[in-house]
Amino acid sequence: MFTGLIEQIGSVERVSPGAMTDVWIASTLEALALGESIACDGCCLTVVEAQGGRFRVQASAETLRRTTLGQWRTGTKLNLERAVRLGDRLGGHMVQGHVDATARVLEAHPEGGSRVMRFDMPPALAPFFIEKGSVAIDGISLTVNALGPSDFSVALIPETLARTTLGAKGPGASVNLETDLVGKYVARQRQLEGVTQQHIEAAGFEARK
Repeated sequence: MFTGLIEQIGSVERVSPGAMTDVWIASTLEALALGESIACDGCCLTVVEAQGGRFRVQASAETLRRTTLGQWRTGTKLNLERAVRLGDRLGGHMVQGHVDATARVLEAHPEGGSRVMRFDMPPALAPFFIEKGSVAIDGISLTVNALGPSDFSVALIPETLARTTLGAKGPGASVNLETDLVGKYVARQRQLEGVTQQHIEAAGFEARK
C-alpha cells in the first residue's frame, strides 16, 4: 500500500527484455530489502536485486500491457515511493500500485501559480471518477478538479511540479492511472445490487449536471 506522496525521482539505467523484463533503476533510496515493494511511476514492483545507488525490478507481460513500462528507456525519469509502514501518516490517499490503465495528456497550461493538466479518461474507468475525488497519476496522489464526459483535469502546485515528473510531460505523453480504491468498491457494490441512477434520484440525490 502507498500514499501517492513521491519520495524522490529515479531514472532508468537499463531495460533488459525477456520472459520477464528486467529494469535497473538508479536512486538514492537507502537500505532496500529484497522482496520490498516500490511504486515506480505508480506501478507496484518488487525489488529483486539492490546495489549501492541502484536496484532491479521485474515486470510481467501483463504489467507491460497495462502500464507505461513498455515505453521506459535508459534515462526515463520515474516517480518513486516505498510502501507505507503501519503508523505512517497517510498524507495522500490509499494507493495500491495496481495501475488500471494508461491515459494521454490532452492539455497543460499555467493557471495562477499552478499548472492545470487535462487527460483523456478511459471509458471503462468513468464510473470511478468524481469531482474532488482522488486519482493517482504516475503514482502521484491528486484531486480531480474538473470532470467531463471523456476527460478530467487536475491542478499541480509548485511543490508537486518540483518533486515529480509530471511537470515535464506535455500533450501526447502517456501516464499511468489508478482510480480511487473506495470508488471501485462502491461502483462494484452498486453493480451487484442493481442500483441505478433512478434509484439514487428517488432517494433524494440529484444527478450532477
